[in-house]
Amino acid sequence: MSAVVADNLPDAQGHFGPYGGRYVPETLMHPLQELEAEYFRAQHDPDFQRELAYYLTDFIGRPSPLYFAERLTRELRGAKIYLKREDLNHTGAHKINNAMGQVLLARRMGKTRIIAETGAGQHGVATATVAAMFGLQCVIYMGAVDCERQRLNVYRMQMLGAEVVPVHAGQKTLKEAVNEAMRDWVTNIRHTHYILGTAYGAHPYPVMVRNFQRVIGDEARAQILEKEKRLPDLLIACVGGGSNAIGLFYPFLGDAGVKMIGVEAGGRGIKPEQHAARFHGGSLGVLQGTRSYILQDDHGQIQLTHSVSAGLDYAAVGPEHAWLHDQNRVTYGYATDDQALEAFMKLARLEGVIPALESAHAVAECLVQAPQLAADKIIIVNLSGRGDKDVTQVADRMGLRLPSAVPPPSGPPV
Repeated sequence: MSAVVADNLPDAQGHFGPYGGRYVPETLMHPLQELEAEYFRAQHDPDFQRELAYYLTDFIGRPSPLYFAERLTRELRGAKIYLKREDLNHTGAHKINNAMGQVLLARRMGKTRIIAETGAGQHGVATATVAAMFGLQCVIYMGAVDCERQRLNVYRMQMLGAEVVPVHAGQKTLKEAVNEAMRDWVTNIRHTHYILGTAYGAHPYPVMVRNFQRVIGDEARAQILEKEKRLPDLLIACVGGGSNAIGLFYPFLGDAGVKMIGVEAGGRGIKPEQHAARFHGGSLGVLQGTRSYILQDDHGQIQLTHSVSAGLDYAAVGPEHAWLHDQNRVTYGYATDDQALEAFMKLARLEGVIPALESAHAVAECLVQAPQLAADKIIIVNLSGRGDKDVTQVADRMGLRLPSAVPPPSGPPV
């Protein structure tokens, strides 16, 4: 595997090779240019970086641990498996790393209202959290289907003071939520900032989100060097839009000996409208501000997608991932719903860790890869979020039911 040095990407127009760019209505060009300028000023502002570092540590709880999954390693009889525990961040996922960075930018720009899209609800919760702590108005757009399957996160957002707007158009999932957020932003541009939740969209979002999330990989690199005195052999992360994956991968791209696998949603199998694996059925196209791999038909119409995981149920993938795919630097596979559910239960019962269904796709790939590697090899799996939000859905799928009555305690009262 050859190393890829991507420090000069994206270019000034936001392109990663043929991918990326800024494909938006004219009304959004100026706010995107304003955001780009403010972001790059903040990137080189020591005061901004100190403030961000303070909140990452004292509010979010970073650094997140790099945990040796001893029982899972023994069970698979192969490589040593480490979990990067983003599930232990405040709000339960990696999403708050980016939400915090962007809300600090919004304050610098004098914005008083925050909007966001969300699929699994974790980005919505993270955005509602940072808006609440800074006293900003917050509106979250969420597909109506996702509102049903992620009701716990809907309630969490409401408790944090956010208005949650169910989107009933189209497939009623993440793509439609993004559409509604963009319409809102166009209408309310003067006082509103759109905290886009993944490494997708028009420039500067892909590079900005990547850089806010690279703390994952920077920490993992330092932690594995401390624990093992060498770099890992393999990194694995799930890929929806791709922010948790690019956050882990980016600091290792120049290390030729580190292999990387991004895991998409295989859904019910690689058949039209039954999955969300863009590298296994997608083609070059433009959607929601950027050019990338997209699941579309021969006429360029966006296909329906499916995944048991709301956060991976999206028709496009981040442009930097598309470029890394073409460079053969990252391998992109997929896990089906059934494989993700199996991994979900295995990690829970072997390690006492209940992963998000998104993260369970990465764990599923680890179950395949680890037994094929020698015991002296090292895998890091990015556990991008915790599975509290998914417990009811998984319980229904697994046929688990609460007992009809709680039996009385045995023995004399204490």
